[in-house]
Amino acid sequence: MSALAHILVVDDEPGIRKLLQTYLAQQGYKVITAEDGEGLRRIIAEVTIDLVILDLGLPGEDGLSLTRYLREHWDGGVIILTGKGETIDRIVGLEIGADDYVAKPCDLRELLARVKSVLRRAKAMPLRDHGGTPITVQFADWQLDFASRRVFSPSGEEVPLTTGEFVLLAVFVNYPNRVLSRDELLDLTQHREATPFDRSIDVQVGRLRRKLEADPEKPVLIKTVRSAGYIFTPTVEQTAKKAAVIDHSRTLSLLRP
Repeated sequence: MSALAHILVVDDEPGIRKLLQTYLAQQGYKVITAEDGEGLRRIIAEVTIDLVILDLGLPGEDGLSLTRYLREHWDGGVIILTGKGETIDRIVGLEIGADDYVAKPCDLRELLARVKSVLRRAKAMPLRDHGGTPITVQFADWQLDFASRRVFSPSGEEVPLTTGEFVLLAVFVNYPNRVLSRDELLDLTQHREATPFDRSIDVQVGRLRRKLEADPEKPVLIKTVRSAGYIFTPTVEQTAKKAAVIDHSRTLSLLRP
């Protein structure tokens, strides 16, 4: 995967662009850089990019605005780079669609791990039944198609999900009516342990609720279990033509390395 993945690094500091380009290229990725939003928009329009590493503190059009633009016009992975003191911006970045974040100055090995995780989730194989038929599951009149990575509301309207939201929903669908802690959800979706004050799972659950729940303030599909985590309450049924039991271990193996 790394030999094929194309990464765009957007940062206004030439030294950081060069450092990240050199390091990621050494790991087998194709890397291109831009210094501002204008460069990002041009490259996204002209080049097939798998992942954008985006600095929030850009001059002019900042990283939050560009993250919003990417989520409205593009379908790849987004990792935001934030300063240590930019906690609010980091949370807002996740809320508007970033898949992950790394604090600056960043540990290059940590960045590499985040890059691999986001790309792995984005490129995960579609889930299929034992006969090779793509599995579509239904819950509370919603439909989730693993093969096309599409979600449809009870009215039949497609609801776009980011990579992170899709993977989180896939985990919930495969563990219905079971309380999952934040640590378990981080491990299953991002393959990492929680750090102090890490709110990334809460942010993604909030985003998912806004897309799935009739009233996100009073959720009935994804409920909070105080001091324990979250529980996905609907009954999940397979709707593919061929009957098959959902293999939970195999499902999650597709989301793991």
